[in-house]
Amino acid sequence: MCSYKKTEKSLLQRKIHDKFMVALLMISTIVVMTPLIIIVGYVVYNGIGAINADFFTQELGSPTRAIQGRPTGLVHTMVGTAVVDLLALIISAPVGIGAGIMLSEYPDHKLNPFLRIMNDTLNGMPAILKGLLAFAVIVKPMGSFSGLAGGVALAFVMIPIIARSTESALMNIPWSIREAGLAIGLPRWRVVLSTVIPAARTGLVTGFLIAFARAAGEAAPLLFTSFGNNYLPNHWTGMIFGPVDTLPQRLYSLAISPYKEWHSMGWAAGIVLLSFVIILFVISRLLTKQKH
Repeated sequence: MCSYKKTEKSLLQRKIHDKFMVALLMISTIVVMTPLIIIVGYVVYNGIGAINADFFTQELGSPTRAIQGRPTGLVHTMVGTAVVDLLALIISAPVGIGAGIMLSEYPDHKLNPFLRIMNDTLNGMPAILKGLLAFAVIVKPMGSFSGLAGGVALAFVMIPIIARSTESALMNIPWSIREAGLAIGLPRWRVVLSTVIPAARTGLVTGFLIAFARAAGEAAPLLFTSFGNNYLPNHWTGMIFGPVDTLPQRLYSLAISPYKEWHSMGWAAGIVLLSFVIILFVISRLLTKQKH
C-alpha cells in the first residue's frame, strides 16, 4: 500500500513538472515571437497604404514625380532584385556544392583544413566587407557598377551557407549507398553524382533556399556593387552590366530620403521584402519536414 502511494505521488510530480515545462516553453515561444510580430505589424501598418497597382508596374523616377502626384512604383527594383539574386545563386551554387562535396566525401584530403578555415572565415565576415571584395574584383576592373557585381557580392554571402548545408546533407546519407555504387565498379565521382547527391536533393534544395533568403535581405554589399537605379534599363544587358536597383538597397535609400512620399514607398518595399523572405523560409521548412 505504501509503495502504491509513493508511485502515485511520483506520477503526480511528473505530471506537474511536465505541465510546468510545457507552460515554460509556451511562454518562451511567445517572448521570441512577440518582437517578430511587432516588427511585421509595424511595417505592414506603415506601408500597406502605398501598395497598389502602380507600385508593381511603375518606375520610381525622380523625386518630383512622386511630389507632383504622378504614378510611381518599384517595378525596376523587383526585377533588379530577381536578376541579382539569381546571378548570385548561379555563381554560388556550383562553388558551394563543390566545397560541400569535398568536405563530406573526401574528409582526409589535404585541402580540407584550408577549405574549412576559408569557409568559416567567409561565413563570419561582415557583409559589407564582402561588398568591398566584390567592388575590388568586379567593379574596379569593369569601371562601373553592375548587377553582375551585386550578384558576386551576394554569392560571397551564399557560398559558405550552401557549402555547410551541402556537407550536412551529404553526411546524413548512409555509407551503404556509396558502398553499393563502389561495389559495382563505379568510380568515386560517379557514385557521388549519381547516387549520393540525388539522395540528398531535399537537403540541398533547403540549403539553397536558406542561403537565397539570407542574401536577399542584404543591403550593405550592394551599396558598393549594384549601386542602384531609379529606372528600368532599356535592355537586359543593362540589368547585368549596368547599375541596377534591389529591394534592400532601395529600402535603405528611401528611408533616408527627405520626401514623405518616398518614406511610404520604403515601408511598402519592406512588406515585399519581408513577404519574399518569409515565403522562402516557409518553403525550406516544408521541404525539411518532408525530408523527415
